[in-house]
Amino acid sequence: MGPARSNHRKKLVSDINVTPMVDVMLVLLIIFMVTAPMMTQGVNVELPETTAKSLRQEEKPIVITISKEGDISINNIPLVRALMVQELQKNYDSNKNQPIFLRADKNVAYGHVVTVMADVKSVGFDKIGMITKPPEKE
Repeated sequence: MGPARSNHRKKLVSDINVTPMVDVMLVLLIIFMVTAPMMTQGVNVELPETTAKSLRQEEKPIVITISKEGDISINNIPLVRALMVQELQKNYDSNKNQPIFLRADKNVAYGHVVTVMADVKSVGFDKIGMITKPPEKE
């Protein structure tokens, strides 16, 4: 008598093998985790000078000035940052569509300018413009 043969055949496995897919997804996740911080860093660029003409204003804008030392003033009235937000809130309650112009010294840190812009946006003003100096003629 030879080895006993069973009448059972091997069943085909019709399930999808997800192990290779999980391996590929983990590798992609690691690649994105490593490269994502590099994508958020800025690139140094030299911005072009503009010769655009100034726009007509229908109403008098609020001008926020940031001096070289970082001092803030609204319409030439010196204020600290907390008072600036309060003053902007008063103006916002009376006129929500009033434009805001930001005039900052070129030596002011970019982070300080962005912080002031964020404060203006947090109050609710949407029209924020930058006051720049036209290029010098040679």
